Amino acid sequence: MDEKHVEPAAPALQRRLKSRHLQMIAIGGTIGTGLFISSGTALAHAGPAGALIAYIFVGTIVYSVMTSLGEVATYIPIAGSFTSYCARLVDPSLGFAMGWIYWFNWASTFAVELTATGLIVQYWDDKLSIAIFIAIFWLLITLLNFLPVSFYGELEFWFSSVKVVTVLGFLIFGICIDAGAGQHGYLGFHTWSNPGAFAPYLISSSPATAKFVGFWAVLIQAGFSYQGTELVGVAAGETANPHQTVPAAIRKTFIRILVFFVLTIFFIGLLVPYDNPDLLTGTSNASSSPMVIAARLAGVRVLPSLINAVLLTVVLSAANSNVYSGSRILVGLAHEGFAPDFFRWTSKQGVPYISVAFTALFGLLAFMNVSTSGGTVFNWLVNISGVAGFITWASINGFHLAFMRALRARDISRDTLPYRAVWQPWLAWYGLFFNVLIIFTQGFTCFIPTFNVSDFWVAYICPLLFVILYLGHKLVYRTTFISPLQADLDMGRPEYVDGWETTAPTTWYGKLWKWFNGD
Repeated sequence: MDEKHVEPAAPALQRRLKSRHLQMIAIGGTIGTGLFISSGTALAHAGPAGALIAYIFVGTIVYSVMTSLGEVATYIPIAGSFTSYCARLVDPSLGFAMGWIYWFNWASTFAVELTATGLIVQYWDDKLSIAIFIAIFWLLITLLNFLPVSFYGELEFWFSSVKVVTVLGFLIFGICIDAGAGQHGYLGFHTWSNPGAFAPYLISSSPATAKFVGFWAVLIQAGFSYQGTELVGVAAGETANPHQTVPAAIRKTFIRILVFFVLTIFFIGLLVPYDNPDLLTGTSNASSSPMVIAARLAGVRVLPSLINAVLLTVVLSAANSNVYSGSRILVGLAHEGFAPDFFRWTSKQGVPYISVAFTALFGLLAFMNVSTSGGTVFNWLVNISGVAGFITWASINGFHLAFMRALRARDISRDTLPYRAVWQPWLAWYGLFFNVLIIFTQGFTCFIPTFNVSDFWVAYICPLLFVILYLGHKLVYRTTFISPLQADLDMGRPEYVDGWETTAPTTWYGKLWKWFNGD
């Protein structure tokens, strides 16, 4: 297996992504329908305090994942990073299984986002056919991904800018309404007392247990909402000056989590009581957005169409990222020998056109939603990849620990790294433990109130498929775990001059922030 990591030339991708592109990719990968739509379900299941605590807690897990990824991705910024890091630092079979699960996650999610575009457009006119918009947006997103990566970066920059402005606007709106600008006057923390700070969920016999069940259910949901932050690692292989731009994007993860998720959940909880029936309508358009519900309760009637338009940009941005990230993971799989070599072929502009085309083809699965029977099959395909994000996060924490072992074995000081994260390896162990715990418990509702076989398979088919892929590859290729001295830390690592960080902060708060990030 060692020869496989030495012989192939690196994929001919081009480093055309600029710092501002990577910053917005990091933001845009996080802010999506999970924040604009699913946060309403989180509020209904756990209450304002329960949802807030859950999102803060999962935010700490995300921070552990991003700092773990940052150290490795800046030291070895290569395409298909997760797959290659797992294969080269931990176990080739882990790289194979995680890479294919992660790729299928993005390929199937592309079909989900295309379906969502049709549902969002139907908000304005329910007589329009979903199939028409699936076809239009599939063609548009596919063609965009055949353009040089700088076009992807530019498109994500503007899409993400719309998301950021919308979230900041809602935060200002929430402050004003809570302070008394709405039709009900000053609100304060009234929703925390009536109907309450924590909501009971699924269990009626024990209120305390029911509230914990609601919190744990939202903990899992918050994890799904945060997924996409790791796209920074995928884009590192096509980023100019990755030793500077990637650490900058990683460092801002904490602020993004605090501002765009925690504060949004906090103000939604202040403005909307958790027993509001509109929170659980189950639609994908503006009618079930807690932001729109908050505006209606305050007497503001102009937001629904505006939020719906923003949601359209959100799902188009997500669809664009699905094809981009899926195709780059395919490149990494092919580079490690886990997929046919033609997936590494690139155009003169550095676009892996076969990987793009193959990933985009899976978007056509969205047409299965046009029929009822096809929709059932489609939902199963989506559920197969439902836990892929948590498996990827756990793998990131795992290969970071292996990376640190390899550094110690070679007597390489962490002071030589382009990015040094704070509180390592404890953060990596912390993230690994809770990611694995969530993977095992994310389907716990199938046991409440009685065991449901169908729900069990829906929840656990992805981890089972991961185990099958892992054991199948290990049995066929007889792979072994990589020892610290055998770990490949060199292929794909740029040669930089001494001193990776070229800009030192001069202000007291800049120095404090640098210390907080372990530099």
